Amino acid sequence: MTTRPFVQVFDAQNKVVGKVKLPNVLTTPIRPDLVNFVHTNLNKNARQAYGAAPYAGEQTSAESWGTGRAVARIPRVPGSGTHRSGQGAFGNMCRGGRMYGPNKTWRRWNRKVNVNQKRYAVVSALAASAVPALVMARGHRINGINEVPLVIANESVDTLQKTKAAVELLKKINAYADVTKVIDSKHVRAGAGKARNRRYKVRKGPLVVVSGKTTVSQALRNIPGVEVANVSRLNLLKLAPGGHLGRFIIWTKSAFEQLDNTFGTFAKSSAQKKGYTLPRPMIANADIVRLVNSDEIQAAVRASKVVVKRPTTKVRRSNPLKNLRAMIKLNPAAVSARRTQVKSQKSKGIKVNKKNQLRSKLVAATFNQ
Repeated sequence: MTTRPFVQVFDAQNKVVGKVKLPNVLTTPIRPDLVNFVHTNLNKNARQAYGAAPYAGEQTSAESWGTGRAVARIPRVPGSGTHRSGQGAFGNMCRGGRMYGPNKTWRRWNRKVNVNQKRYAVVSALAASAVPALVMARGHRINGINEVPLVIANESVDTLQKTKAAVELLKKINAYADVTKVIDSKHVRAGAGKARNRRYKVRKGPLVVVSGKTTVSQALRNIPGVEVANVSRLNLLKLAPGGHLGRFIIWTKSAFEQLDNTFGTFAKSSAQKKGYTLPRPMIANADIVRLVNSDEIQAAVRASKVVVKRPTTKVRRSNPLKNLRAMIKLNPAAVSARRTQVKSQKSKGIKVNKKNQLRSKLVAATFNQ
């Protein structure tokens, strides 16, 4: 989250014309898990019911032939004299049969979401939009803009009526690079949706947040990827499209100043949302490693009482299977075992030598004959 006390205000020529106080809502905790959960459920509420016809695939008087005829027991179409008779019916594996688990129009299409969860998700999405790293990670082209969050003077935005003037403003504040990204991203959708009136897919561009009645929506509605929202009724589906945090938002000065009134501050509750207060961050600095290693904490921490004893000299370890001295340390009985082994090898060698001598004498006697 961002912690700057003030944010600069820019005019149509991208020059600083003032500054405004940073609203508390932009310093609230960022909860991507909650944003993803709320977005997933809210996104289901725009669906229309669909389903198969109630009797599709079952409009025939098919019956099974039973056992004993060397065919499967699937119901079969009655009659004769046509290709259809005798064919399997009803089953989802049959041609002309019903589907498995047909969709019903009385399915539970919509989802209810707790009001406090929806509000927490909205303020988290707003806080993420004030962090440049999250905005860039979402894919927005914000390298040329002066500051995040980007606040524009009211007179530079509220007077826009033509698309040409809106494009010129976006170019002046170096935000048109994000629109160019949207234009270049248009491509044919993968899958069957291309034949269902949603042939193309495009990325999302900047979101312009205004307050009150304005004609800026008419000027921006024909620019690809650019959307307009009112600060008093912000929608999570626009603030975090796809459930992904970090939407690039262009604020008008009046809308930016109204955030504290809409969502409240850490000291007072919201004026528009009854009984709602902003969620407080549990910790100001989330970098725990940096906190623990800081000089202030290390000066108050006691020294460790654990003493790790390590050998002062390097210990040379011998293999007891190859070194008799090492084996004796492990097994004192190894001396007698080795002595017995040596004696048996000597006696065996004497017997072998006597046998070889007798064999050589027999061979010599045979050749002498």
